[in-house]
Amino acid sequence: MDVDLELDDGLAVITIDRPEARNAIAPATMDELDKVLDAAADARALVIRGAGDRAFVSGGDLKQLARIRTEDEAVAMALRMRGICDRLAAFPGPVIAALNGHALGGGAEVAVAADIRVAADDIRIGFNQTALAIMPAWGGAERLAALVGRGRALMLAGAGTLLGADEALRLGLVDLVLPRDGFEQGWRALARSLATRPAQEIKQVMSGSVPAQEAARAFARLWVADEHWQAAERVMSRGK
Repeated sequence: MDVDLELDDGLAVITIDRPEARNAIAPATMDELDKVLDAAADARALVIRGAGDRAFVSGGDLKQLARIRTEDEAVAMALRMRGICDRLAAFPGPVIAALNGHALGGGAEVAVAADIRVAADDIRIGFNQTALAIMPAWGGAERLAALVGRGRALMLAGAGTLLGADEALRLGLVDLVLPRDGFEQGWRALARSLATRPAQEIKQVMSGSVPAQEAARAFARLWVADEHWQAAERVMSRGK
């Protein structure tokens, strides 16, 4: 299996586990990603990561994708993986890309499909498809532009620039950088907090597609829930 799924109390963790290929995406990996996203549909938060500490995703698996030789085949492959990245972006709850290692080319495209990118401090990230005389094809160019601005995105992707974690943080491409020795504990703590709090509802409102009336109803459903009153009682009791 190329992809593992861990489900734990509202948190789904997807691990791309292809160490022999630095977690590169092959056609079979795409099939498995679709299946695990189906299985994770009811989770309140989702994490996607790579196995090990060398690569998050190193892009597409060139040895396997080299079989694609016609334009129609290339279109089909691009749309296939773009659809998976679109599914990550449209997931109802918060999605974290835990950048345990380098995120290069298509790997950077997978990373920017997430809502939040948490990086170990020694990783590099970059849209370096131009080194292969191609361009981002999985929706990453558009998402990069939305994150860092069109001009900066064109410079980064057009030149194939690789960024360290701190520089990516400064540009807004990464949201949180953690020391390598505390990386696993750090992203898991963040993911659990998002899975156990109403972050899913907050994400939906932030999308801008929820009318004001429905946003108010989402708030009201949380307001009348037992969890709210239990938490409110704990807060109010501190002043007694």
